[in-house]
Amino acid sequence: MSVKSFAAKIFAYYVQRKTQRWARQPIQTQQQVFLDLIRTARNTEFGKDHGFSKINSYEDFAKQVPIRDYEALKSYIDRVVKGEENVLWPGKPLYFAKTSGTTSGAKYIPLTKASMPLHIQAARDAILHYVYQTGKADFVNGKMIFLQGSPILEQKNGIQLGRLSGIVAHFVPKYLQKNRLPSWETNCIEDWETKVDAIVQETFCEDMTVISGIPSWMQMYFEKLQSKAGKPVGELFKNFNLFIYGGVNYEPYRAKFESLIGRKVDSIELFPASEGFFAYQDSPTEKGMLLLLNAGIFYEFVKSEDFFTQNPKRYTIGEVEIGVNYVLIISTNAGLWAYNIGDTVQFTSIQPYRLIVSGRIKHFISAFGEHVIGKEVEQAMQEALAGTNICITEFTVAPQITPESGLPYHQWLIEFENLPDDIENLALRIDKALRQQNSYYDDLILGNVLRTLVITPVVRNGFQDYMKSIGKLGGQNKIPRLSNDRQIADALQTISR
Repeated sequence: MSVKSFAAKIFAYYVQRKTQRWARQPIQTQQQVFLDLIRTARNTEFGKDHGFSKINSYEDFAKQVPIRDYEALKSYIDRVVKGEENVLWPGKPLYFAKTSGTTSGAKYIPLTKASMPLHIQAARDAILHYVYQTGKADFVNGKMIFLQGSPILEQKNGIQLGRLSGIVAHFVPKYLQKNRLPSWETNCIEDWETKVDAIVQETFCEDMTVISGIPSWMQMYFEKLQSKAGKPVGELFKNFNLFIYGGVNYEPYRAKFESLIGRKVDSIELFPASEGFFAYQDSPTEKGMLLLLNAGIFYEFVKSEDFFTQNPKRYTIGEVEIGVNYVLIISTNAGLWAYNIGDTVQFTSIQPYRLIVSGRIKHFISAFGEHVIGKEVEQAMQEALAGTNICITEFTVAPQITPESGLPYHQWLIEFENLPDDIENLALRIDKALRQQNSYYDDLILGNVLRTLVITPVVRNGFQDYMKSIGKLGGQNKIPRLSNDRQIADALQTISR
């Protein structure tokens, strides 16, 4: 055992003990975070506008601070972007994480002196929990890669801005610098396809032990490696045994990845976002990710079924239930207050609090009142593929309201690695699994309002071509799992013709 791997085990034990202390006192931990946030931001412009000096309880906060999304908070953020101090949080942010917006164009998410270190700490602790739980630490001696955005940062009124993954690249600990790939120069390449080619060249002959990134884009890297090597990635990188991912559910990609790698590898799931690092997988045997209750973020939850009603009930950590679909609301030490990040979650455990990401509140299908969510379509796909040799590359789902003939239906656009012999049978299996999860969808099928779902194969690399066509190839960008309109579906069908 090397000195580095031995030290990792000692540090892992320390971090695990520290985690246990706050995880065993979830309500008290969140209460302390809440009080610290209100106290610190009391004299900011937002704090003054919302009477923070008179907030003595969560009930006061819920009355005085409404739930907002980016557009509703934009008037304050615009002031911060212009260089004004003490608006949402004391002083100025260290960085802006620039993300793609919908109605408001580019979004500028503040990262402060208080919040930035917690992004780094959470990623580190996720790996250390894996070391503690498995006893495996030899990977620290090999090379590690995180497929990320460019670390080149711009300036906006004296504040640096860039993609979150590019900002994080500036905070890689010194003890990992020698192990980290790709090189700084390669990371700065903006064109995604050129960048992946360069990463393949740099890593081809290295002892890669840890590989991390969004599955849909890691797949491109693995495919290029396999093409160059003429053998599975696991044979090329014999010591590659840990895959770290976040942003999307890994399960739909698992069979494809195991085929590319040629064997099973351990994995760690993360739940990071520009707005905060919310959770990570703390146990390889338990379902869900540990919600980080001590990381400068105060959490609220709204049942997704009630979210679009007037003044929906807001729940705190001590009130949530297992299996209920909640919209995640956050208040943070970066100056986001009762902020809707758009993700929905479901708790799998409350001792400790573990959750899964179930989808996006804006990404659903309810053209007929069925309200099908991301978790349901992913689970239906997973169940339908179980026990088969069918591999998929990517998929998305959209309603077909006005078919040329027959009843309306849900259209599943799937890019297959190997086209099934009987697509209609696969459609029936997916449909059955979805109906078992969603009673509204089941009622619509039984009532002859909808017909059984229809699968439309997408040409090879069709999803990549679509993302490239809209300028979102690579990085942290990902295809919505489902939509309530046909914008993506129609574009994919055009590409596939």
